[in-house]
Amino acid sequence: MKLYQFPGALLGIFLLFGNTNTVAAQDTWSLKRCVDYAMANNISIKQQDVQKRYAELTLTQSRMSQVPNLSGNVSGNMNSGRSVNLTTYSYETQTFYSSNASLSSSATLFNWFSKRNTIASNVYQAESYSFLLEKAKNDVAFNVASAFLQILQNNEQVHVNETQLAQTKAQLSNTQKLVIAGSVPESNQADLEAQLARDSANLITAQNNVTLSILQMKALLNLNFDVPFQPEIPANIGSIPLPSLSEVDPEMVYSASLSTNPLIRADSLSIKSRERAVASAKGAMYPTLSLSAAIGTNWASNVTEQDLTRISGPFTDTIGGVKVNGTDYVVTRPRFDIGTKKSSFGNQISNNFQQQVGISLSIPILNGWQLRTNYKRAKLDLYNQQLTRDLDNQKLRQDIYTAHANAVAAIQKYYAASKGVDASQKAFDFATKRFNLGLMNTIDYITTQNNLFQAQINKVSAQYDYIFRMKLLEFYRDQRITL
Repeated sequence: MKLYQFPGALLGIFLLFGNTNTVAAQDTWSLKRCVDYAMANNISIKQQDVQKRYAELTLTQSRMSQVPNLSGNVSGNMNSGRSVNLTTYSYETQTFYSSNASLSSSATLFNWFSKRNTIASNVYQAESYSFLLEKAKNDVAFNVASAFLQILQNNEQVHVNETQLAQTKAQLSNTQKLVIAGSVPESNQADLEAQLARDSANLITAQNNVTLSILQMKALLNLNFDVPFQPEIPANIGSIPLPSLSEVDPEMVYSASLSTNPLIRADSLSIKSRERAVASAKGAMYPTLSLSAAIGTNWASNVTEQDLTRISGPFTDTIGGVKVNGTDYVVTRPRFDIGTKKSSFGNQISNNFQQQVGISLSIPILNGWQLRTNYKRAKLDLYNQQLTRDLDNQKLRQDIYTAHANAVAAIQKYYAASKGVDASQKAFDFATKRFNLGLMNTIDYITTQNNLFQAQINKVSAQYDYIFRMKLLEFYRDQRITL
C-alpha cells in the first residue's frame, strides 16, 4: 500500500485534515493538496519516472530482438572505364549505369536461451524501477508531511511568542501606571521595556522561521516562490490517535517492513534480474545456430538480348570440304544473323532474380576473453546487488530501531515538557501576584516569565516530534497510516 495514495492517512499523521468542504477554497493548502501537487510536480519523482521509462524501453527492445531482422538495400551506380560487360562477361572500356536491389533476413534458432534470459532480466529490472518510483513518491510524501509539520510547529511558536509579547506589553502598561503613582521604581519600567524588545525580536525570528519553512515546502512542491502559500491550521492536534509503543516493537516492525518496503522489494527484483543476466552471459559463450534468407536482382544499361524481329539471311558459311570418289566437295551451312537490342528493365529484373537460404553455426573460440569476462562481470554484479540488499536491510533495521528509540525519548520528553508548562504557569501566576504587590523585583519576574515561555516552546516542539515519531513507526510497520 502506498503512502502517497492515502492523503487522508497522511492527514492523520499530524491531524492535518480539515473539513473537506473547505479544501475547495484554493487560497489555503491542506496536506492533501500539498501531496497531490508534489506527486505531479516534484523533480525527484519526475527523474525516477524517467529511469522507469528507460527500463521499460530496454525491456521492449530485448523482446523485439526475438523477431527476425529484415533489411533492404537499393543502390545505383555509374561505371566508366574498363569494366566487365554483363552480357559477354568480357572486359570492355565503356560507360554504363547499373542498379541493385536486395532483401535479406536472419533469425536466431538457438543460442542456449541467452535472449530469453536477457528478456527475463529486463522484466525484473523494469519491475524494480516501478518500486523505486513508488519509494521516491513515498519519500517525497514524507518530506512534504515533515515540512507541513514544521510550518505548523513554527506557526505555534509564533502564537506563543505573540502571547508572550502581549503579556509583556500588558505588564509594562501596568508598571508605567505604578511608576507614575510612585508605587514602584522607574527601573522596573526600564527592565520591562528591555524585555519587550527581546520579545519583539523573538517574535520576528519565529515569523522568519515560518517563512523559511514555507520556502522549503515550495521547493519540495516545485512551486514558484512568488505563489502565496497559506497552510490549513488544524483546530486540535492533541486528538490524533497514536499506536502504543507495544504495537510498534522495532523487531516486529522490521519483520513486517521486509515484505512491504518498496526499496526492499526493488532489491529482491534486482537480484532476480542479475541472476538471469548471469544465465544470459553464460549462454552467449556457447554456439549460436542461425537461419538466413535473401532475395535480390540487378539491372545494367549495357546488357543486350536477341531481337527476333531483326533476322537477316540466310547466309552460307563454308565449314569444310570432303572428297568423294576423287571429287572434292565443299561443305556449307546456312546462317541467319539475329540482331540485338538493349535488354529491358523488366526482363533484367526477372532474369537476374536470385534467392538464397542458409543455416549457420557460430562457434566462439577466441575473442579476446570478452565473453568470459562478461560472464564474470555479470556474477560480480549479482554479488554486488546481494550486498546492496543486505546493506539496505541493515539500514532499514537501523532506521526502525532509531525511530523507536526517538519515539520513546519523544514521549518522555513530551510528558516532561507538559509537567514543566504546568509548573512554570503556576510559578508565573504566583510571581505576577507578588510583582503586582511589589514583593518581587523586575529581574526575577522576567526570569519567571521567560521560564514559562521556554516551557511552552519546549512542549510544542516535543508534541510535534512525538506525533511524527510514532506515525513514522506506524508507516514502517505496514506502509499505511490509519486514522
